[in-house]
Amino acid sequence: MSEIVLHNYFRSSTSYRVRIALEMKGLSYAYVAHHLRHGEHREPPYLAVNPQGLVPALVWTDGHVLLQSLAIIEFLDEMVPEPPLLPADPLGRARVRMLAQMIACDIHPVNNLRILTSLRAVFGASDADVANWFRHWVNETFEPLEKILAESPETGRFCHGDAPGLADICLVAQVANNARFDVDMGPYPVISRIAANCMELPAFIKAAPKNQPDAE
Repeated sequence: MSEIVLHNYFRSSTSYRVRIALEMKGLSYAYVAHHLRHGEHREPPYLAVNPQGLVPALVWTDGHVLLQSLAIIEFLDEMVPEPPLLPADPLGRARVRMLAQMIACDIHPVNNLRILTSLRAVFGASDADVANWFRHWVNETFEPLEKILAESPETGRFCHGDAPGLADICLVAQVANNARFDVDMGPYPVISRIAANCMELPAFIKAAPKNQPDAE
């Protein structure tokens, strides 16, 4: 069997999600970097791996290529069940997926690099405009997310109980991105507490953008 290969970029929050999951599962992998700002993800060799030209892409040990971070993480959870990234009960799994998708489906798609680049190129947005756009869409979801986490009895040390899982993976990656755009985390004490708890864990630390070989 071949080695697991992760095509990613150190600053990509979706790549960060998958790195955390790999570390939590104790899986070693070959790290292949594609510099997004240099357009390396649009070059033919990578497009042969992922026609979307997005990161991450995971090449499994049998050669199958998996795309989209949430799908990759759930695949890893099925292949390596311990520690689990989703609860055992259906309601718990639905809640964790809900929390994860609030970030992955409502924040990230409007705030990823290609959208921010288009704001500049097509609409002439300034750096300040782009930062305001980013913060607006974070706040649109973080306000209800904070309320849900604060009021739910299922919230514990982490998003769901006292063990980190899929929702925490998405939350931490988003919080890391927020720091680059000076998002005020003051209104989000529960989110901040959970993120801080995660960042005490070796898997989250090792997977952090600043600790990757292509970090700038």
